[in-house]
Amino acid sequence: MNMMPSAEQENKSRPAPAYIVREAREEDFPAVYSLVLELARYERSAGSVTNNVELMKREKEHFGCFVAETHAGEIIGMALFFTAYYSWVGKSLYLEDIVVKEGYRQSGVGTALINAIMKEAEMLGCRRVRWQVLEWNEPAISFYRKCGAEISSEWLNCTFDEKGIAAYNKKEKP
Repeated sequence: MNMMPSAEQENKSRPAPAYIVREAREEDFPAVYSLVLELARYERSAGSVTNNVELMKREKEHFGCFVAETHAGEIIGMALFFTAYYSWVGKSLYLEDIVVKEGYRQSGVGTALINAIMKEAEMLGCRRVRWQVLEWNEPAISFYRKCGAEISSEWLNCTFDEKGIAAYNKKEKP
């Protein structure tokens, strides 16, 4: 007779994750910022980062963040997000960055962070979760598809940086 293990038995046979996912605290910002820089280097845009830890501290009411932390206290991943309002959809959660340290990738940390994001979105009453991925980032695209995300190639980003905002506001308008 072939019997499936009960959920309780199955959970006992799986090792507990070597990390926990929790809300980030201000003292985590240096580690979060370090992960932002790691992502920027990976995305070949390290020179584009103008944020810093002090700015994060001053602007902390504008974003939320989950971190994955080892039992030894090392932060090995993060998911930074904010709420937004889209005219076609309503309240949404925008996942700005999700990063897992290189040595911890493909160990479930990214999935645990996505799980935290989805629970947060549901708790906040969001009608959509949205984020971006670079078209060449195949590992991320594959992971997001595995999670069930729809990936669109129709929309293009429109961006003004701080200098662009100032220049726009100084010029004569059409």
